[in-house]
Amino acid sequence: MECQEEKPIIYTMENKPIVTCAGDQGLFTSLYTSLAQQLPREPMEWRRTYGRAPKMIHLEANFVQFKEELLPKEGNKALLTFPFLHIYWTDCCDTEAYKSSVKEDMMRWQNSLRAHGSADWVIIVVEANDTKKKNKTNILPRSSIVDKIRSDFCNKQNDRCVVLSDPLKDSSRSQESWNSLLLKLRTLLLMSFTKNLGRFEDDMRTLREKRTQPGWSFCEYFMVQEELAFVFEMLQQFEDALVQYDELDALFTQYVLNFGAGDTANWLGSFCAPVRSWSGLLLRRPIDMEKRDGIQRGEASLLDLRSYLFSRQCTLLIFLQRPWEVTQRALELLHNCVQELHLLEVPVLEGALDCWVFLSCLEVLHRIEGCCDQAQLAANCSHTVGLWAYATDKLKSLGELCGLVSEKGPTSEDLNRTVDLLAGLGDERPETINSLQSPYKKLKEALSSLEAFERHYLELSHAAMEMYRAISRLRSARLVGKSLAEFYMRKGDPERAETFLQEALKSYVSEGWSLPVTHTRKQVAECQKLLGRTEDYLQTSALLAGDVNLTMEERKHFCQEILNFAGKSADHSHKLTLSMGVFAQLTRLQFHPAAASVHSGAALQVELTLQCLMPISVRIQEVAASIHFDVDHGGTHGRSTGVQRQTNPGTVEFHQGNPSVGPPSSSTAGPSLELDEIQDRSPSDNSLNSTGLICKNAHLFVRRHDNSSLPDTPNCVSPPSVVMKEGAQMLKMQDVTLKPGNNSIIFTAPSGQPGTYTLRQLCATVGQVQFVLPHIYPSVQYEVYSQEPQLTVEPLSEPLLAGLPQTVKFTLLTGHYNVKKGVALQLSNTDTMPILPSTTCTARISNPAAGVLSIQSSEKVTSISLPPTPPYHTLEFQLEVLCIIPSGSERPANERLTNGEVRHRPRSYSHPDTPMTAIDQRMSIDCPWSIYSTLLALTFYIPFKAKHSLLCAGNRKYIQVCVQNVSDMNFMLAGVKLTEKQHVSLELQSLNTKTQQLLCNKHSMFCLWEVRWKDDLPSCLQCVFSANFAPLNQDVSAFKPFHYQFQLERVTTLYSVRAEILPPAGEQHCRSGLLCGLEVCITRLTEPAEGEMADEKTDTDGLRSTKLMYEVADSSSNWAVCGKSSGMVSMPVTANATHKVQIEVMPLFAGHLPFPKIQVLKYLPHTASVPIQPDPDSCVENDSLSLLDKALDDQGDTASIRSRGSVHSVGSGDQQQKGVAMPRLEPFSPGQVFNHSHAQQVLVLPATDDHIMEVNAT
Repeated sequence: MECQEEKPIIYTMENKPIVTCAGDQGLFTSLYTSLAQQLPREPMEWRRTYGRAPKMIHLEANFVQFKEELLPKEGNKALLTFPFLHIYWTDCCDTEAYKSSVKEDMMRWQNSLRAHGSADWVIIVVEANDTKKKNKTNILPRSSIVDKIRSDFCNKQNDRCVVLSDPLKDSSRSQESWNSLLLKLRTLLLMSFTKNLGRFEDDMRTLREKRTQPGWSFCEYFMVQEELAFVFEMLQQFEDALVQYDELDALFTQYVLNFGAGDTANWLGSFCAPVRSWSGLLLRRPIDMEKRDGIQRGEASLLDLRSYLFSRQCTLLIFLQRPWEVTQRALELLHNCVQELHLLEVPVLEGALDCWVFLSCLEVLHRIEGCCDQAQLAANCSHTVGLWAYATDKLKSLGELCGLVSEKGPTSEDLNRTVDLLAGLGDERPETINSLQSPYKKLKEALSSLEAFERHYLELSHAAMEMYRAISRLRSARLVGKSLAEFYMRKGDPERAETFLQEALKSYVSEGWSLPVTHTRKQVAECQKLLGRTEDYLQTSALLAGDVNLTMEERKHFCQEILNFAGKSADHSHKLTLSMGVFAQLTRLQFHPAAASVHSGAALQVELTLQCLMPISVRIQEVAASIHFDVDHGGTHGRSTGVQRQTNPGTVEFHQGNPSVGPPSSSTAGPSLELDEIQDRSPSDNSLNSTGLICKNAHLFVRRHDNSSLPDTPNCVSPPSVVMKEGAQMLKMQDVTLKPGNNSIIFTAPSGQPGTYTLRQLCATVGQVQFVLPHIYPSVQYEVYSQEPQLTVEPLSEPLLAGLPQTVKFTLLTGHYNVKKGVALQLSNTDTMPILPSTTCTARISNPAAGVLSIQSSEKVTSISLPPTPPYHTLEFQLEVLCIIPSGSERPANERLTNGEVRHRPRSYSHPDTPMTAIDQRMSIDCPWSIYSTLLALTFYIPFKAKHSLLCAGNRKYIQVCVQNVSDMNFMLAGVKLTEKQHVSLELQSLNTKTQQLLCNKHSMFCLWEVRWKDDLPSCLQCVFSANFAPLNQDVSAFKPFHYQFQLERVTTLYSVRAEILPPAGEQHCRSGLLCGLEVCITRLTEPAEGEMADEKTDTDGLRSTKLMYEVADSSSNWAVCGKSSGMVSMPVTANATHKVQIEVMPLFAGHLPFPKIQVLKYLPHTASVPIQPDPDSCVENDSLSLLDKALDDQGDTASIRSRGSVHSVGSGDQQQKGVAMPRLEPFSPGQVFNHSHAQQVLVLPATDDHIMEVNAT
């Protein structure tokens, strides 16, 4: 293989790392093919510096003959011409030959490498076939030659001498030798790469850090970093190569931005030179050497640098199989280049940038088409459609610049400009000269004639729209269509232009883009005027006249267009109908009166508030509103129609976003944009790199509205035809002037016939033009009713207190009834709630007029004569009533009211919401306008609660009455007394000292009387407690009586119980823990009464006796009852009969202890009559049956008989259910047993303490 003597030429993807070969060239040539094929087969792991991820690479090499000229000179940073490895080949096996020639050649070779600082070398010794060496003498073993070479040249690097055995043989030994050699070559080559690339990167980084120093050149740095990119590309590491170009792109962009901010760099001056060529991107060459040489010489323009840089990025992206990223980067590049030229203030011929962008867009598209099939292009048109649309826009700009869009064609000045633009394109490139659809030919042809330009522009426009529609980007498609409409307008074809404008307008309106709507609507109006569509033009003019985005002069112009047409004299039978929403907006509707419900014949006004959208005052000949009437069939027959009638709002607000009214401006109702600022700052110095806006609620706007039907709003592109329906009833107002802003119009509404009136449409007539609102929404109704009279009775204040005069308010809604003189109400009330007479009682009528009431009362009926009252008025009057507090006596039989209904006596009951006792008082009112009686009920509350108790002190008896004020008022009580109704000889002596007593709310008062008698105390007392009460600070005349009746039974004291506690023997006082004696003495005080005879029993001695049960218990745990705690006593039924019982008790604590509780119960034998259902409050437990069946004289231990909360009959459940008489216990009534020791105490000393306590005093 011969070495190339001249410098290698750079061709991307063909360059390989250079490896020089010295020594026996014939030997190397024989092994070159095998070496070149086998070297890249196995990948090697490349571990790079700075923590970068390792990669697997396949190494290739360009083997060239060693020459000293190939060794890098000092300062040469070129990597592509750098020899990464040097190999010396030899097959010497003769000692003499090695000493005479080979050794000296190796010495010269190493000296050259050492002189140029090259330390990456290897010596390969090849074992030749034995047949070739059989006639040679002085042959040493191969190992001896290798050892000599290693000792001479590889003292410290023995691995730099490699033996290749029998390379041309097909044997295992030869293959192993080859593998060892290839592994060594890959390792050495990779080590050289790592070392030299690291050194190169350090030098490059050092050069980049000097960029702030004077004299630093970006072009020089560009060539250095591109050299690194070439090496990565040579190693097929395209991603790393792309990173290098991206870093260069970012660095240059930052310098341009800094220049725009005032921070200039000297080397940028070369890029500010005027642009002389705008031939577009060139992507069909791997490397554009012409532009690269210009960058290397520092003569490249901004467009040249950007074009070359992008072409290299495009090549690498295609190698990485990322063609769609090319289109994205291309679109960014084209936009950024335009901005960078403005920032650097580079002089550019007008239209030159449009040519460069157009050619570049098509070049990128053709490059992508060349590496993708049609199916891929169709599936990924979302990536390319931006370039199509950008090219379309630039071609349109060129057409407008060169006069190719106007109807008249280009002028001489336009032709000269076209010639200048075409001259800047230069000659067509050789790569596209044979292509019929090259970007160069398309642009040149498009600028050559009107027909060619229109053909190419329409082709691009339709292609872009189809792609946008295919990817559902309808907004963008309509934006292209709008641009196409402008083209048709310039060409004088408004009919085609209107179609595209209407599509764009539909999108803007549905999404609420105010300014684009205004601009597009002006274009639509121009088309409609040219086409002679009067109705559509006036509708659009009305929208524009009310559009606040226009200037006042423009709005007045469009408003005057409508008034000019309206003022024309024409056929009055046919008027042009437009939507009301474009002329005026209904903002508010208010009824007077506000209830929107009146009786038949009443006056009702409807006030409309119209917001006029016109910029000037407009005189309206007539404003009319149609009314739909529904007959109310039940309005005059029901008894409570007025109560059940549906209420309508008196004021209706119409929001601006209402579908039937429409917004005042060209924007539709919808959510407002929520925008937020985003900033991109440098992480190093926090400087601002870029800023932008982000929409936080974009999901509410970025959605399709095309498939949904648009609402009936004036913003619709083609407003729906509106027709004013002729109704039977209309609200009309003549000669109204609407000023800009809010205007009030008042109508008088019809109210003759009862029913529901619904406002349906609104119409304003201006000459030959009618503005109609087809639907008023939300629905607006008012009601005309015919109401039946209604009478309600309610207390003037809550709550109503029984026993005191209370005021009750009567309210009469006359409805359609005319109350004439002499009409009276017949009120039937109970005797427990009389109507109090009043000397002056007036009635108030709703206008405020007053009339005199006449009240006549009889035994059961109260007649109330009403003053004359017209229909649909309110009559109010007040009466005082008094609810008598029931005293608890027996109620008389029910009576009947005058109307035949049963008069139910009021019954008191407990109310859950108040502690007071409630009484319902019913009354019946007969009205002259109805054949039915009106039944009403009033609830009164008794302010007091009373309870009584019988107190005893030996034979003396006392009666205590407690009066509790449960109301919220304070009362004064006077004249408190207690009487007994049946026994005249009985005397109740009052122990109450005050004649008047204040009783506050939620407080109680106690009264006490002593019972005195002469002969015998009656067993039953019928008592009546009486008192007068009145609210606090009232006169004496305001006092009202309060009675409380109660009955006391079994008030005579039958037995007295005395107890005595005896200390233990030898002790003067009781001590805790020692047994004491409890002696209970039960004494009969009176002879038996008639009621007791049935319970007595005669014993064998002829004495009458009764059985008692006693029980000793201590609930306070002061005493322990030892042994017997209860037992039976046979008590003679004679006066002063006494029985004593001894019980042992033990005090548990020291101190003054109360006596244990002693209870005496009445024992009823099983022979006594038992009711079918035994009383559960007087029984004993079943486990005492065996004890009660013993002889009654037996006073055995009955400690097991205990009171467990309820005393019940003794016997089985079956016997009790059958009503069999069983023994039972019955407690005595209060006062029948008097316990003298009830509150008595005894002194208990503590137990003797024998402990000794030592006390030391110091």
